[in-house]
Amino acid sequence: MVLLGSANLRLDRVIRSDVTYIHMVDPVQLILLLVIVVLTVLLVILGVQVFFILKDLRKTINKTNQVLDNANSITENIEGPLSAVSSLAMGLKGGSLLAAAKLIKSLLGRDREVDDRRSYRE
Repeated sequence: MVLLGSANLRLDRVIRSDVTYIHMVDPVQLILLLVIVVLTVLLVILGVQVFFILKDLRKTINKTNQVLDNANSITENIEGPLSAVSSLAMGLKGGSLLAAAKLIKSLLGRDREVDDRRSYRE
């Protein structure tokens, strides 16, 4: 830029279009650029890993759901026979209690009859 002022000619800058200047990067800018590139690469790798983890988690949840469905069907299939066996056992228990009560009653009744016979004989 050429400036004319109060009869003196000042030349502040000379701009040449035919000369290419090599712009030197400050060390701080270089380090900052390197950190940004490294962080970008690490974040991309991290994103890919998170994607694979979520994909494996989805497979695991599907397999767990299948296992729970199988366990549910197994318990439903076992429930019927077990309730029948339980009813049979309760019936036998009730019947055996009834039979035991009748046996005890009959034994007590015989003891009374024997006592009555003894007292009658005397």
